[in-house]
Amino acid sequence: MKLHRRLVGLLGMLMALPVLAGTPIPDSPQQAQPLTVGARAPTFAARTTEGTLRTFEPGGYKKPTIVLFYRGGWCPYCNAQLSDLHLVEPKLRQSGFEIVFLSTDRPELLYTSLKATDIHYTLLSDSHLEAARAFHVAYHVDDATLAKMREYGVDLEASTGTKQHELPVPSVFIIDTSGTIRFVYSNPDFRIRLGADALWTAAQPLAKVN
Repeated sequence: MKLHRRLVGLLGMLMALPVLAGTPIPDSPQQAQPLTVGARAPTFAARTTEGTLRTFEPGGYKKPTIVLFYRGGWCPYCNAQLSDLHLVEPKLRQSGFEIVFLSTDRPELLYTSLKATDIHYTLLSDSHLEAARAFHVAYHVDDATLAKMREYGVDLEASTGTKQHELPVPSVFIIDTSGTIRFVYSNPDFRIRLGADALWTAAQPLAKVN
C-alpha cells in the first residue's frame, strides 16, 4: 500500500513537470512563443569551452542573471551585438548581475568563431539548443535557409556538431534571485537586437545600489 502511494505520488510529480522533449519545435522564428515576464525560469544547462556542464536552477540564483541567446560566432549581427554590449557589461557586473551568453557553437568554437574583437565574456555552448527549447525560443531552420547559409559559408551542422538544424530566436531574459523572469526581449527578426542602453535601462529595477 505504501509502495502504491509512493508510485502514485511520483507519477503525479512527473506529470507536473514540463514535457520539453514532447514540445514541438516551431518551424519558423515567428512561431516561437518565448517565456514571458512573471514566468518561472526553467532549469537549463550549457557547457563551458572545456566542456564542463553548468546547470542553472530557478532556486539557485545568487545574483540577478541576464541570459542572452545568440545564434553563433558566424553571425555578423551577433558579433555586432556582443561588441555593443561590451560598453555596458562591466557596469552590469558591478551592479551585481551575472551575465550568461548562450551560443549554438560547439564548446571549442565559442571564442574562435567570433569576429568581434576584445570580447572577454563568459560564453557557454547550447549547441543542442536544450536551453533555447526550455525558454521556448528554439525553432527549426528550413532547407531553403540552410542552403542560403551554406552559400555564405555557414555550415550549421559543423558549428553545432549536430544534425538538428535548429537556431534560437535572439533573445534576452533577466531573471531575479527568486528565479522569476522580470524582463524579456525576443525578436524573430535576427537583424534587430536589444542595444546596450536598452539593456542597462531594463536591468535597473534589479541593480544593486552602491
